[in-house]
Amino acid sequence: MTVGSTPSRAVVVGTGSRAQMFTEALARRPRLRVAALCDPNPVRIAHHQRLLKEAGEPEAAAWGPAEFERRLRADDIQEVVVTCVDALHDAYIVPALRAGCRVVTEKPMTTDAAKCRRILETVRETGNHLAVAFNYRFNPVHEEVHRQLSGGAIGEVLSVHFEWLLDTRHGADYFRRWHREKEHSGGLMVHKSSHHFDLVNWWLGARPEEVFGYGRLGFYGRAAGERSGYRREYERAHGAAAARDDPFALELAENDAMRSLYLDAEGEDGYHRDRNVFGDDITIEDDMALLVRYDTGATMTYHLTAYSPWEGYRVMFNGTRGRLELEVEESAWQPPLLGTASGRGTIHGDRALANAGGPRLVLRPLWEPPREVELPAFDHAGHGGGDERMLDVLYGPVAPADGPVDPADGPVDPARATEAGATEGAAVDASDASRRRATEEDGALALVTGLAANQSFVSGRPVATADVVTL
Repeated sequence: MTVGSTPSRAVVVGTGSRAQMFTEALARRPRLRVAALCDPNPVRIAHHQRLLKEAGEPEAAAWGPAEFERRLRADDIQEVVVTCVDALHDAYIVPALRAGCRVVTEKPMTTDAAKCRRILETVRETGNHLAVAFNYRFNPVHEEVHRQLSGGAIGEVLSVHFEWLLDTRHGADYFRRWHREKEHSGGLMVHKSSHHFDLVNWWLGARPEEVFGYGRLGFYGRAAGERSGYRREYERAHGAAAARDDPFALELAENDAMRSLYLDAEGEDGYHRDRNVFGDDITIEDDMALLVRYDTGATMTYHLTAYSPWEGYRVMFNGTRGRLELEVEESAWQPPLLGTASGRGTIHGDRALANAGGPRLVLRPLWEPPREVELPAFDHAGHGGGDERMLDVLYGPVAPADGPVDPADGPVDPARATEAGATEGAAVDASDASRRRATEEDGALALVTGLAANQSFVSGRPVATADVVTL
């Protein structure tokens, strides 16, 4: 390609807060062009149009959901990014694959077994793969864990203990927005924990076979809020006197981006982004404990807490030659939340949280003193640096060292990656980054653990993953 060749045309589906990262990333890459924005809410589309204008890019076409399939071909779209409500992902992934587009979807890939099977069947029918945005794979700390385990530092991994803690700033946010309704998000086992289940699958090179778990709503929701005394009498925070000094309330009007994306957009669809976390109609759990068995024979105990005073995670691996221990402290504690400075909402990842800590990785070999593994410089923003590194692999670097790249090459097709990690086509990280790119199979393997967990919560029995989705 020579300078001035036509950029590859992309559509971003779903124009909420997380989609901003993709709109801005595509706008920064000269070989790509955001040709369309697809969302039922024109006010949120207008917010993303302003992002494009700020980046010096032309205005994109505005599509309603009903136009999507027809306009893929009519508007010559090559790239599709799916960032809408989780339960609707398949409605866009499937027609995009059939139209021959390169598809990147936010995690989770979808929210139930039938939709997962539909996506996998479409991949088999078309031979067109998709990428799932598991950005945690690209975090340098998680890469080092993979390097230690795959290099045999503790021998064969026999068991894993994984504890993830969401503090009352981040954790509460899932209970203010649409994620609180399991029919839309699949619950935290599907929406949030898919990150963690994918990491363990990748770290161990294993597939989950059986899942048993307990889950409940014990902290959020009306009953728990009345029991603890945390509940205030309001439906949503905006304009409610009772929410003014509530540490669990989110004030949308204080933040330009949140006001633009949600408060100003309410007249179009009635969606409230700032609901009471101790309100009614919450159908997801906030405290979940699992036992997972893998095809390698390894087992994992996993616990997700969505109401912790500190944010972070601990992962311990026990092997035939020792033990590897990872602790990441995202935030030691959080002050009461009365607003947000982030244009991405109160979710972590955009900016470092207040009172941020750091990571520590300790190797404990058998019959030797423990030693701390040196880790790269850690940045809490951008999910530990994973966001930008993932975007470079998916779409090529912002300024390729080798000059312009032909848009026909597009993002790297995971099915074409070589054993050495090199790829055909787009200029990407020449290390093993391309092998960290998650495919539809990885998306399904992460999803099936969460789906089996949800079934086990109801039945009280272990669930075989093959009875949920066959891979």
